[in-house]
Amino acid sequence: MTITTAKSGNSKILSWAFYDWANSAFSTTVIVGFFPIFFKQYWSIDAEVGESTFWLGTANSIASVLVAILAPVLGTVADKGSLKKKHLVAFAGLAIVMTGVLPFVAAGNWQIALLIYIMAITGFSGANVFYDALIVDVCEKDKYERVSAIGYSLGYLGGGLLFALNVAMVLSPTSFGLADSSEGVKYSFATVAVWWAVFTIPLILFVKEPVRPDVNYTWSLIKSAFSQLANTFRNIRQLKVVFLFLLAYWLYIDGVYTVNKMAVAYGIDIGIKSDTLITALLITQFIGFPSAYLFGIVGEKFGPKKAIYPGLFIYTVAIVWGYFMTSSWEFYFLAGAIGIAIGGVQALSRALYAKIIPADKAGEFFGFYNALGKLSSIIGPVLMGSIGLITGSARAGILVAALLIISGGILLFFVDDSSN
Repeated sequence: MTITTAKSGNSKILSWAFYDWANSAFSTTVIVGFFPIFFKQYWSIDAEVGESTFWLGTANSIASVLVAILAPVLGTVADKGSLKKKHLVAFAGLAIVMTGVLPFVAAGNWQIALLIYIMAITGFSGANVFYDALIVDVCEKDKYERVSAIGYSLGYLGGGLLFALNVAMVLSPTSFGLADSSEGVKYSFATVAVWWAVFTIPLILFVKEPVRPDVNYTWSLIKSAFSQLANTFRNIRQLKVVFLFLLAYWLYIDGVYTVNKMAVAYGIDIGIKSDTLITALLITQFIGFPSAYLFGIVGEKFGPKKAIYPGLFIYTVAIVWGYFMTSSWEFYFLAGAIGIAIGGVQALSRALYAKIIPADKAGEFFGFYNALGKLSSIIGPVLMGSIGLITGSARAGILVAALLIISGGILLFFVDDSSN
């Protein structure tokens, strides 16, 4: 009986974690990889460099606002109706369809490309609210660090493997029967949609939520969720640990996400070649795979809060280095440093938050968590793009990310996680 239960638990954990494997292909190939390059060199080829960076940053921010508005409400509804998995599938479905549409957007139609991109990111980010919240249903509290890290590790590996294939399609299109690199990018977007859909199936089949009897998705449920959300928002300041962590997270994750989303655009702006940027992204992915898991082990032993700090420090050093860099090898250094830190910061932040919130309100509280993450994503990309536009130098903008990470790290110091 114990063996059966253990096997069932492991199956559930791996099925949950494989959603990270599935959706990380979108994060890597689309958000970080080819969309910024294709946007600048295909959809908005006639636009000024600073202008295209500004609009790309603005699109990321608009998507963040949409998710920030929707996430807490939908998370609360999902808690009340045991609907986290259904919401995940709905949002992921939106993102998968929009990603599959991208190859059909013609050259020069940057407005249409951005609209589809905004919808895809909204679906991607909205699904992550419910994916994160499901962690309380797949493992015990003392395993959050390791399980969260397994998810991110598989994400970096899966995203990296598909991205490596996509890079080959773009750099050597004739080997795949494609006409040119542009066609390679388009087919890459299509492979992401298929990959995402296929590897979401294990979560759909094997991850179960506790069933709440006699709960239907009705207007009364939605009104009840709004009432509960308003009550939680009024009282969240009484949950001092949660409130302070959210403030810290809001700041430092903004710096992290700004670097992730804008690194390629930044590299293009300072003259780094596209081939170098793509190789650097592969470095980030494959270093991120073992690093995220190792951070999870460290977090399990010493506590997630203490283990987050090395990641924030590495990020800050990498950003400052990025301000001064002039050569390709330095961009590789930046990619490697980010690969070491990124998965650990994300996985341990999720694990720490899961430990300090009420498990029966995971959807609602992770709604706030993801909403703040998306709201913070508004500040960094817009500031980075705006400062670059005003000063005429992309380098000045990247320092915004370092300032945000340092500020968040200082606040995190005061988060009392001793009871967790």
